[in-house]
Amino acid sequence: MKKYLLIIVAPLLLSACSDKNEYKQAVLEQMQKETDIKDYKITPEYMTDCVVDLSSEKMPGLFDLDPERITAYRNYTKMLTLFKVDDTKKAMDELRSQFGSAKALADAHANYTESLLECYTTVVSKTEEQEKEKSPQ
Repeated sequence: MKKYLLIIVAPLLLSACSDKNEYKQAVLEQMQKETDIKDYKITPEYMTDCVVDLSSEKMPGLFDLDPERITAYRNYTKMLTLFKVDDTKKAMDELRSQFGSAKALADAHANYTESLLECYTTVVSKTEEQEKEKSPQ
């Protein structure tokens, strides 16, 4: 019985990891384009981890293996890579449909943006604290 359960769960685990990794890759590509990251001397990988973690908390689904969360990772990835497609209007219509509504798509974009800004705030605060500790009083 355990073998059958493992056979059933294994593809689900791989799918969830794959979708999250694709989302993480899409975020990394965005972070590599951000000029503020270079200005603040933040590594794109660090910001990517922060943004993915924060935005994931507000995505549908309770955990990474939840089918709703897996779908959310796919949709967020498509949202971030929207401008790579030839027909952006068609892609935007598909996104609205996949998210369920234009409002849901806007909420997802707001979640991503808020996560990004919160990560900037956190990282900059830490950097300033470290600078204060290093400099003589």
